[in-house]
Amino acid sequence: MKLWQGNEACVEGAIAAGARFYAGYPITPSTEIAEIASRRLPPQGGKFIQMEDEIGGIAAMIGASVGGAKAFTATSGPGFSLMQENLGYAAMAEIPCVLVNVQRMGPSTGVATAPAQGDVMQARWGTHGDHPAIVLCPSSVEEVYYLTIEAFNLSEMLRQPVILLMDEVVGHMRENIAEPDRTKIRVIDRSKPEPDQLYLPYAEDSDVSPFAPFGEGYAYNITGLAHDEKGFPTNDGEVVRRLLDRLHQKIENNLSELPGIEEAEAADADLVILCYGCTARPAREAVRLARDSGLSVGYVRLRTLWPFPYERIAALADKKSILVPEMNMGQIIGEVERAVKGKTEVVGLWRYDGELFNPEEILKKIREVI
Repeated sequence: MKLWQGNEACVEGAIAAGARFYAGYPITPSTEIAEIASRRLPPQGGKFIQMEDEIGGIAAMIGASVGGAKAFTATSGPGFSLMQENLGYAAMAEIPCVLVNVQRMGPSTGVATAPAQGDVMQARWGTHGDHPAIVLCPSSVEEVYYLTIEAFNLSEMLRQPVILLMDEVVGHMRENIAEPDRTKIRVIDRSKPEPDQLYLPYAEDSDVSPFAPFGEGYAYNITGLAHDEKGFPTNDGEVVRRLLDRLHQKIENNLSELPGIEEAEAADADLVILCYGCTARPAREAVRLARDSGLSVGYVRLRTLWPFPYERIAALADKKSILVPEMNMGQIIGEVERAVKGKTEVVGLWRYDGELFNPEEILKKIREVI
């Protein structure tokens, strides 16, 4: 067994996935990721750089990935805001990388050590433009480890920046987990072009082109501007349209690769609790208490927040009610309402005082709704 902190599990998961580069700037509650990465990466042959700020951190991560390294950075709240421009650059230029945001209470510097889930929409829409997004959300230390690996796998497979969106309490929590068997872990590496073949880094005839590291013999252009198959800027509207279509299609065509939904006793439930992150923990206990008292209640947990699983959530429209507890003023509930299209009641339960839900208050809301 391993007694790991969530932030520690993140670093160990990154190393297991093959990450060998970290650049960032410390900020509570993600700082342990930088501290642990500074100790753990060099013995693996990796590099750690503390940058001058968060903008430098994500820029160095992108540069390392272009050079061929699996790279990551971590931040929180204000730092996540500073990283948004370069996050869009990585999406447009299709540079694989993993950005960890250990959420804290905002806005602005907010309450640095208090848990919150206020960055859900920022993780999807923080950078500008019609960009795609993949956002994974763990609820336990063990899941931090494995979703970090999945984040790297998806990033490498799809040439896409992936966000691991953690809650403060998940990042700082310590739990025993079974020692991972590295021989059974799936690790995906980016594909590279075959030697002596014409290399198009943004070919239109496939969802994802191979990614040649700079310095390995291929000359091509990388830009945040809309570009053609060779990577050079273009104002040709038709080329731009096909590029944006492909950026989204490469994810839509691989939805089966994303971590799925966790469900418990949802099939026969009159009321389903839909939750994510640390809120799932009191929600699970609330379901148990409700079932013990004869209430027909189930549980659905999102492990992937974005792309939002509209089709699966739409299937919950046959329930009498969906209860959505969130540690914000109501963010993911809007997507739930879009999915069920008014066919069932959707009720929010929100906390934004820096405290966690407890099972009893969720149970109280269940009794009010059911």
